[in-house]
Amino acid sequence: MPSRFVATLAIAAALTQGARAETSLERGAYLVKGPVACGNCHTNPAPGSPELGGGTRFTDIAFTAIAANLTPDPETGIAQWTDAELVNGIRNGKRPRGSTIGPPMPVLAYRGMSDDDAKAVVAYLRGVKPVVNRTARSTYRIPLPDSWGPTVTSVPAVSDADPVKYGDYIVNSLAHCTECHSRPVDGGGVDRVNGLGAGGQVFRGPWGLSQAPNITPSGVGHYSDAELKKIITTGERPDGSKLKPPMAVSYYASMTDKDLSAVIAYLRSMPKK
Repeated sequence: MPSRFVATLAIAAALTQGARAETSLERGAYLVKGPVACGNCHTNPAPGSPELGGGTRFTDIAFTAIAANLTPDPETGIAQWTDAELVNGIRNGKRPRGSTIGPPMPVLAYRGMSDDDAKAVVAYLRGVKPVVNRTARSTYRIPLPDSWGPTVTSVPAVSDADPVKYGDYIVNSLAHCTECHSRPVDGGGVDRVNGLGAGGQVFRGPWGLSQAPNITPSGVGHYSDAELKKIITTGERPDGSKLKPPMAVSYYASMTDKDLSAVIAYLRSMPKK
């Protein structure tokens, strides 16, 4: 076979490989280990804890919540949930038997997760190593709603062509940044209308107390893009001070530069609060 023909085939193969569409499983791995950061809650922070095995305890005035086991263990995990039930749990906060999933699960954010991305997350969870860990039941000192809103049945994919629009999607529907960084309201929850991104929520944990900062231009506008990327992915401010949990720095460190740029473009577009 002529060497020129062989070289042409090699180039064609390389181009085809480079243009190969990302699979649902690959997308799911990126989302779970990156912006969606499932393990920030569902992987116990104790050293040696298995990925997504659950058991993390969250204590608040309104609840004591225990993160569920998200591995495909047939008895203590999600193996018996169908794919559709898992997507419904993520976006509508409903278990297969109809009970409501309570906070801190950011259902109100995930309601905007696209069909493709929700299915990709499920595809990844199916492949996680099963872990036997029967987690305790969460307790709530407030009544949980019958639903978190009208049932979400389908959400179209969001194009990444417009950085601001795609950044909006990442911030509000994937990374759920505004779930923590919006102004709290009396009785629980946050003000997503007048306080979106305004900060002020206080979080208690082994680290002590941390307060979510304002992420609108009023709070972060003085940082350069490079400084914001470093803060998001390393948890270190330009003055050397460190962010405290529950900021999911170790997960956001896996985000692509394009996604980080979109996040910053959206943050800069937000109304000052």
